[in-house]
Amino acid sequence: MASLDYEAEKAVFHDFYDASWDTMGAAQAAFLTLVRSLLATDAVIAGAKVEGRIKERDECLSKFRLKYQTGLETTKTPYAIRDHITDLLGLRIVCFYEDDIERVKALILAEFDVLSVTDKTAQIEETADAFGYKGLHLDLRLGEGRRTLKEYAAYAEYPFELQIRTVVQDSWSTLDHKIKYKKSIPNGLKRRINTLAALFEVADREFRAIRDGTAEEINRADAYADIEAETTTAQIEPQPSTDAAPRQYAPLNAFSLLRIAKHFFPGQDFEPQKIDGFTQQIIDLKPDITRGKFNFYLRETISEVRRYKTDFEARPDSGKLNPFTVMRHCLYAGDPGVFGLILTDRARDSFEAWRADNKPAAGGG
Repeated sequence: MASLDYEAEKAVFHDFYDASWDTMGAAQAAFLTLVRSLLATDAVIAGAKVEGRIKERDECLSKFRLKYQTGLETTKTPYAIRDHITDLLGLRIVCFYEDDIERVKALILAEFDVLSVTDKTAQIEETADAFGYKGLHLDLRLGEGRRTLKEYAAYAEYPFELQIRTVVQDSWSTLDHKIKYKKSIPNGLKRRINTLAALFEVADREFRAIRDGTAEEINRADAYADIEAETTTAQIEPQPSTDAAPRQYAPLNAFSLLRIAKHFFPGQDFEPQKIDGFTQQIIDLKPDITRGKFNFYLRETISEVRRYKTDFEARPDSGKLNPFTVMRHCLYAGDPGVFGLILTDRARDSFEAWRADNKPAAGGG
């Protein structure tokens, strides 16, 4: 029963903490699994990192003394320490971008009961000359529907704190905790801390801007019909003209390559890093390649390469030819002199042996 005797309540909390250790561990594991499954339903935030911890017993007591004890005893309000430790169990979601935080929040609020919300980002941004830790803290418990389920019944009365941060915010928080005597250091050092915090804030903003800018570049890439129209006049590289400047065709880049690749391989999910690296490899072999010329190579040779792919994958112990490998074969078939090195020796020999055995019959249509 609650009282105003701190030592007595401390002993009660000790007993509760020790007796509940295994249950708290199981509750944390269950909450982690539930949160990860919720994030997996949204492709944008599915890669967010989720981790958890159980607050140390002495840390809980220290927090109670610092935040609650004096006020409760001043007003003669009996207390049980456990009732004031809402972050005994803690989960943290570290996502990539600032606007991901709102997506995560929406998913979480739909599944849990919210006890309190602390929006540290809003607190910082509403103050013109303040910088520091930003993030969203939610004190939660299982929603009513889940509390009645058998698998969650043992954890129904366990609240937990959920922190939602970006990677940059998480990094700043970690480093910020390493700065000692922040309230006592000279103003010059405090100013340097604020400057550093501001740089982290700029980094968060810039990462988001880079993401948005990249998406705009992809959307700005010409439609496939435009690339196709260019190809009809770019089946051979444009030659200088004596009476007029040569027509300039758009150079190949990762964005136009991705658009063309998605046309030839509909439904295929291409990893940006692989597209980036593949594009650079092509440009290294043919620096002046245009998007139309790349499209031309694929359009003219992909039927042959697909037939080879079917035969190759039907062989015993053969692997699969992924879209990148198919495109490599198309480039090689389109111009072996330029793209000879885009295939390994083994792959090139295998392809040429198959081509030799599958030459169209003389006089055939």
